[in-house]
Amino acid sequence: MDQGLTKKFGLLTAIAMVVGIVIGSGVFFKAEKVLTATGGNLPLGILAWVIGGVIMISCAYTFAVMSTRYEYVNGIVDYAEAMMGKTYGYYVGWFMALIYYPTLTSVLAWVSARYTAVLFGWDITGGQCMTIAGFYLIGSYALNALSPILAGKFQVGTTVIKLIPLGLMAVVGTVVGLNTGMTIQNFTTSVVEVNTSTALFTAVVATAFAYEGWIIATSINAELRDSKKNLPIALVLGTIVVMATYILYYVGLAGAVTNETMMAGGQEGAKLAFATIFGGAAGTLIFVVVIISCLGTLNGLMLGCTRGMYSIAARNEGLNPEMFKQIDPITNMPTNSSIFGVLLSGFWLLYFYGANLTAPWFGFFCFDSSELPIVTIYASYIPIFIVMIRKEKDLSTFKRVIMPSIALIGCVFMIVAAIFSHKMAVVAYLIIFAVIMGFGALAARRHK
Repeated sequence: MDQGLTKKFGLLTAIAMVVGIVIGSGVFFKAEKVLTATGGNLPLGILAWVIGGVIMISCAYTFAVMSTRYEYVNGIVDYAEAMMGKTYGYYVGWFMALIYYPTLTSVLAWVSARYTAVLFGWDITGGQCMTIAGFYLIGSYALNALSPILAGKFQVGTTVIKLIPLGLMAVVGTVVGLNTGMTIQNFTTSVVEVNTSTALFTAVVATAFAYEGWIIATSINAELRDSKKNLPIALVLGTIVVMATYILYYVGLAGAVTNETMMAGGQEGAKLAFATIFGGAAGTLIFVVVIISCLGTLNGLMLGCTRGMYSIAARNEGLNPEMFKQIDPITNMPTNSSIFGVLLSGFWLLYFYGANLTAPWFGFFCFDSSELPIVTIYASYIPIFIVMIRKEKDLSTFKRVIMPSIALIGCVFMIVAAIFSHKMAVVAYLIIFAVIMGFGALAARRHK
């Protein structure tokens, strides 16, 4: 008799997963990217954050409605199967296990190491940085595989820690800025003139990637106590907290330094703003907080990554399901699935280095594995939402039509945004994607 995953996580852990996975390194530099894209036009920048946030919340709300009806072992795979059938659910699970989870997890290991390297003055693509990235990857895997409950507590703790400096900047920065007139000045003047529509589109592209990652929280629905009640709350409340945090932090920065200074500072902009408001020591402190923030995000991503193959095997599908659905009787973790997940993350970390951090190793097939999986994750949502609108006739108009329709428009936008940003690299990614999905088809046929 198979041992299932036990209900070990509570509502607070689920909310922390949503908030903690989305709010990682992105919040500390996407604000500057949005400001640059809009030419220092703060109202336009805030509009971009709002649009990106609405897309995220509408998708999260629609999945939250599904989560009150369907529950098995992995949220997004459950919903894909319920709406589109077993075959579609299998391919979504295969994509999540072999591409989405491990690519994002590997990049976050490097991002965490990158800020650690910056703290010590090391090269962000050198041997020290890549060694630390490998260590963080293994460390996060060990935490999740050996003590999933402790990993959940770590997720809650790092989420609280990362919200402290963001909250301080939002409140203190705004108060100081209103006092000195800096906020009013930044809201009423632009640094450079830009085409409004083009600038808004480019800025929303930046927010789109800053908001990505919340769907991974659905991977623990089989381990979440009273998941049909708690998962919807976590998805909706968590995404609203993320959107509010981003916008308030963005406004707080406007009270610290001028738009021109922030734009010129690039990735050092956040450090400069904190140092201006809280003193020189905050410049070092912010890097420590950024590292903790990134590690919290890495932990949440690894939590999903370790369950990737298990979500397929639990349905008796894919590669050797008897092996991958095995649960450790002591830790209540899918051990073999976890090992496979961390190995894939190591592979994608090697790919990310060869494609993005050094002289290109792969020629035409070099693409940004931190962003392009968004093309297929949002594309996979589209048929799910369409069928939901057609199928769930007992739902209210708001739940069945209005919110899924907004989410559909958002999904199409995300795809266009990714193509707009990466151009021909999208073609290279889609070829690799097709090959990996082809292996998934062979695995499915072999098992049959």
